[in-house]
Amino acid sequence: MLDALPLPADPAALDEDALWPALRGQAEGWARREPALAGLVARQVLAHDGLLPALAAVLAARLASADLPEPALRAILAEALAADPAVPTAIQADLEAHQARNPGCPNALTAFLLFKGFHAVQAHRAAHVLWRAGRRPMALVLQSRNSEIFAVDIHPAARLGAGLFIDHATGIVIGETAVVGDNVSLLHEVTLGGTGKESGDRHPKIGPGVLIGAGAKVLGNIAVGAGAKIGAGSVVLHPVPPHVTVAGVPARIVGGCKSAAPAFDMDHSLPE
Repeated sequence: MLDALPLPADPAALDEDALWPALRGQAEGWARREPALAGLVARQVLAHDGLLPALAAVLAARLASADLPEPALRAILAEALAADPAVPTAIQADLEAHQARNPGCPNALTAFLLFKGFHAVQAHRAAHVLWRAGRRPMALVLQSRNSEIFAVDIHPAARLGAGLFIDHATGIVIGETAVVGDNVSLLHEVTLGGTGKESGDRHPKIGPGVLIGAGAKVLGNIAVGAGAKIGAGSVVLHPVPPHVTVAGVPARIVGGCKSAAPAFDMDHSLPE
């Protein structure tokens, strides 16, 4: 795995014992302030006894279909999310990332119930568990529903680190052999893809703390070093060293980075 940066330094936010009561309290507040939402928060939060079953309910409500009814899908998702002990920590880190990096996210419940970038990543985490367990048809069905409903297409074999923030999310594509490190931020219409018909290991490897701007395309089995920044609309075809900013078509180095982890700062400006 690529070198890791530490997760955000807020132990309470990464502690399910603290996070789950906070989500329940926020859900109860929504129901009091907006009675029309009482049924929603009851079904998807308050009816459950923990983070993972509630998340399975949230995802199943959005991804179910006539061929994969909600109760059956909810059971599959709950089982997959609970099967890997690393998944709950990653989910909590993803929620913390949404709160810390998105000024439009007032609390964890908003991301948990409403943000499709968060939903798409968690659906992928379940699909990835199923893929590794040999349940590949079901993993591919989840990928297809993820793409259809959220406009986010992530191959179930792709490996995503914890603390991943996908803002807006529409148009994200992440290929089969891509690896995304911890604490990465992606904007909409980012592609981590191949360069053609080659097979095997053919997709990018994104280091920790990287920020990738809207519409950027990173193509081929190339490494983007830790703490790098890729400008919006760039096309990256060659490896990117750590802690530099690249931009353009094709992308070239245009300067350094102001911080060790641009993904945390969400500063998309380019060096003058």
